[in-house]
Amino acid sequence: MSATETQRERLVDDFATVLTDAEALLKASATETGEKARDLRSQVEAKLLSAKLRLQELQGQSVDKAKAAARATDDYVHDHPWQAIGIAAAVGMVAGLLINRRM
Repeated sequence: MSATETQRERLVDDFATVLTDAEALLKASATETGEKARDLRSQVEAKLLSAKLRLQELQGQSVDKAKAAARATDDYVHDHPWQAIGIAAAVGMVAGLLINRRM
């Protein structure tokens, strides 16, 4: 499992935990008033902010990886233009055949 997949699964788990905690805190805050209700809301806000920051971090990493992949592709196409044209033509032909078969 790659580091990105591990981070994604951890983020999904964190969001599930945050949502469960937020739901529990909101149910508890429905019966509470005053200072305790404010404390519960603060806890929910803190958990949501934490999840948001983790999501932004993962987004930044994903953007960096996408840019690196685009640079590598661009470099390959510039270094091997005829191979790139051949690959693109083959992919286009296969896609055309598949689309034509389904109709």
